[in-house]
Amino acid sequence: MKTNGARFLESLGIAFEIREYKVDLDDLSAIAVAKKIGMPPEQVFKTLLTTGGPGAYVFAVIPGNAELDFKKLARSAGLRKVEMVPLKDVQPLTGYVRGGVTVFGVRKPFPVFVDEAAILFDRISVSAGTRGTQLILSPDDYLRAAKALDVPVLTVDLTKSDPEDHV
Repeated sequence: MKTNGARFLESLGIAFEIREYKVDLDDLSAIAVAKKIGMPPEQVFKTLLTTGGPGAYVFAVIPGNAELDFKKLARSAGLRKVEMVPLKDVQPLTGYVRGGVTVFGVRKPFPVFVDEAAILFDRISVSAGTRGTQLILSPDDYLRAAKALDVPVLTVDLTKSDPEDHV
């Protein structure tokens, strides 16, 4: 299925693969999507819309098996604090529904902060802009496409550290 995200990548001449899956409205998690498309959850990135206050919106793109560290994102974005945008505001701001948010083809582009883990992989998966459809592409191409939105795009550490890593 052609989505706004896929059309945007095509307009830039970026190679990608589309993978479709059956949507379960009771489980829109990236981990469930990863199982359905046959990729490890750490390669399936979720796109979260956050806010640092009125008119201050930023996307956080993190691995499907990770949790966003709001303090790290705020620091990286130069904001005092950030929090998730209320679900009711996501579609009016982006044009996309939960489970189908992508940085490509949004109503108004916002700065994009991509977790540094993305560059560890040959290919990553992100939403194509609709539930049930993922885009598979190289992290370099994802970053190149995000930069074409004419917004700041940074690759930084955005996820909470696993306490197990520090034992």
